[in-house]
Amino acid sequence: MKHRNAALVCLSGGQDSTTCLFWAKKHFECVEAVCFIYGQKHSLETKIAEKIATDANVPFKLMDISLISQLDRNCSLTNSAIEMDKEKPGDTYPNTFVPGRNMVFLTFAAIWARSRGIFNLVTGVSEADYSGYPDCRDTFIRSLNVTLNLAMDEQFVIHTPLMNRDKSEVWQLADELGVFDLVRNETLTCYNGIPADGCGHCPACKLRREGLEKYLERKIRKNNEHQN
Repeated sequence: MKHRNAALVCLSGGQDSTTCLFWAKKHFECVEAVCFIYGQKHSLETKIAEKIATDANVPFKLMDISLISQLDRNCSLTNSAIEMDKEKPGDTYPNTFVPGRNMVFLTFAAIWARSRGIFNLVTGVSEADYSGYPDCRDTFIRSLNVTLNLAMDEQFVIHTPLMNRDKSEVWQLADELGVFDLVRNETLTCYNGIPADGCGHCPACKLRREGLEKYLERKIRKNNEHQN
C-alpha cells in the first residue's frame, strides 16, 4: 500500500539531518527515519540519531552497510590511521569525503521505503556546504532520483530542504521549526565524535560554529530593528 503523505528521512544524528527530520514532520503526516552504520569511527552518532527519532515519536531503522568503508581506505572518517584534513586541499576534496556514501544511503533508503509504501525521501545534503562533495550537489540528487525511479519503476521524490541554505540558514530553519535548542544541544556533527558544540576545531565544528554565530548576529540585529 502506498502512503502518499509519508516520508523517510536519512538521519545521522547531526545538525542537518535532524533539522530535516523536523522539516519532514511539518510537511508529512507520517515520518520514519533510517540511519546507517558505514564504518564510521564514531558509532555514538547512530545512538544519538535513534534517541532523537524516539523522542520525536518517529519509527527508526538502523542499517549496517559498513562494507562501503572497506572499498576505499583513503577516508579519515572511516580509517583512524589517516589524519583528518583541517582545510579543503586545493582543487580536490578533503579526505573526509566518503566516495559514494550518499548514493548508497539513498539507494538503500529507497529500497526500504518502497517496502514500507513510502515514496518521499528526505536528505540533508547541501551545495552551500564547505566541502563541495559531489554527492551533495543538486545535479547528482536529480540524476539519482531518475535512476531510482527507473530501477524500481516507481515515482520516488527526493526532498533536499537544505540544498541552497548555508549553515546560518540551517540554524534559522531549526529555529523556525522550534527545535533550535535540540539541534544545538543534542546533535552530533563533530568529526571527532563530540556532541553539541563538539571539539571546536575540526572542519564540521568550525562550519557549524561560524553558521551559528552568523545566524545569532542576524537574529539580534533583526530584533533590534523591530524594537526601534
